[in-house]
Amino acid sequence: MESNEHREPWNKGRLVGQKAPLKPKDIWAIRIHLQNGHRVRDLALFNLAIDSKLRGCDLVALRVRDVTHGCQVLSRTAVVQKKTQRPVQFELTEPTRTTVATWIDKAKLRPEDFLFPSRLHDSPHVSTRQYARIVEQWVTAAGLDPSAYGTHSMRRTKVTLIYKRTKNLRAVQLLLGHSKLESTVRYLGIEVDDALEISEQIEI
Repeated sequence: MESNEHREPWNKGRLVGQKAPLKPKDIWAIRIHLQNGHRVRDLALFNLAIDSKLRGCDLVALRVRDVTHGCQVLSRTAVVQKKTQRPVQFELTEPTRTTVATWIDKAKLRPEDFLFPSRLHDSPHVSTRQYARIVEQWVTAAGLDPSAYGTHSMRRTKVTLIYKRTKNLRAVQLLLGHSKLESTVRYLGIEVDDALEISEQIEI
């Protein structure tokens, strides 16, 4: 019988806790992979996930009318978050608007339709579980460890870059739709080094 001394901890070699945000080079690797594979839906979903910074449950429940006005894809819009029942605004960059418009046209979606309808009969739109599997495919295709990334990687990617460039926590809080700044600090996983770096730049 194997002794306890040689038993490996269950989490050895695994990353537990918060999922890592994507780096810019990872974003481009995934985009190129989806473009080369002519994955129109997935490219629209990926770009919208990065721009919107929405939780998976809110992203998959978007309807065409949430991001369009007439035949135009909006550059800014707002949705009510399922978890908090609070509205949150987000921007759609030009590449995202282009890919979303291409997907709407290809899928022949109407304003009242879900933006990402499910291919399964028992679900009206892509489920959060399906979305998680899709994200796993994306990160694997980019040569990343799928255990280190997840749907929250999509949500955290842009705000992490914004925070690194600006150190503006309030802006990140608004973009994520958090009611408390402490939630944003925890969500970003701001380390002590970051706090010290900010402090060192302030001279009194």
